Amino acid sequence: MSHPKRIGFLSFGAWHPRSGETNSPADALRQTVELSIAAEEIGIDGAFVRVHHFSRHLSAPFPLLAAIGVRTNRIEIGTGVIDMRYENPLYMAEEAAVADLLAGGRLQLGISRGSPEPAYHGAEAFGYSVDAADAREKTAEFRAAIAGAGVVPADAGGRPSSVLLAVEPQSDGLGDRIWWGSGSRETAVWAGEQGMNLMSSTLLLENTDVPFDQLQAEQIALFREAWAKAGHPREPRVSVSRTVVPITSDLDRRLFGANGNEDQVGWLDGAISRFGRSYTGEPERIADELARDEAVRAADTLLLTVPSQLGVDYNAAMLETIAREIAPAIGWGRQTSAAA
Repeated sequence: MSHPKRIGFLSFGAWHPRSGETNSPADALRQTVELSIAAEEIGIDGAFVRVHHFSRHLSAPFPLLAAIGVRTNRIEIGTGVIDMRYENPLYMAEEAAVADLLAGGRLQLGISRGSPEPAYHGAEAFGYSVDAADAREKTAEFRAAIAGAGVVPADAGGRPSSVLLAVEPQSDGLGDRIWWGSGSRETAVWAGEQGMNLMSSTLLLENTDVPFDQLQAEQIALFREAWAKAGHPREPRVSVSRTVVPITSDLDRRLFGANGNEDQVGWLDGAISRFGRSYTGEPERIADELARDEAVRAADTLLLTVPSQLGVDYNAAMLETIAREIAPAIGWGRQTSAAA
């Protein structure tokens, strides 16, 4: 049984003094919560945040996810993605369980090795290694912890006993709602083997000279093949991210009318990479083009990047336009809190 098509927003939560509608970190945090509430009322399925360190973007995700969780009722809440190099896996397991319990089991946690950060060896400043292999080791420890595995011996009068203690609290089902942010076909295969859902963004750290959506659809197919071969009992979920900006006003046209609608190829993180196109223009045209996007068709979840610095009202109106005039073309149907 396949998952229904879902759409969610993905916010970087950028803020800059005296620029746009988001001038402080407090603005960025409060507006993310407010946009999540508005998105739920519109019928959007998910509210996701991008995690960055050492920059004016959203960083520590769990207090924010918990705040969204207690202010909403139906919408999925998640990350896209948390850089595991910066994390203590056992403390993260506690934080994730708390946020998931407060949200009633709605957490969809995207994790990964992470994208390039502005700090040189920033994870070392947090006290951790910058080795990408350590991110996978931390992921294994984190997943074991949220599954209830014993991770430390109990104290027996100053000596370790044979009893292993698990972190608390535990949140049932959280382990099935962990996503791996994959930037290549190889890492997508690894995620499928490991039994994590797949989260694929608007760039891939490889280029085979085929359109981005076809390359990403190939990545998804390899992931599903690896998942089936590994014999995992449940059906996986797959998300892709897109920039979708319907032009419906003079303000939209001034801000985004010049955006290019073509793939880009460039150098990122030591590799030639392909960046997905933006979908900008009249809603009817976007709907037609998005419906032909092979990766969007292959995924069950589409995450829409939002220009967070334009404020809650602008982004809520944009999401409403997408929900009403564009998303039905990809097989999405509106959800409401009452229906939930």
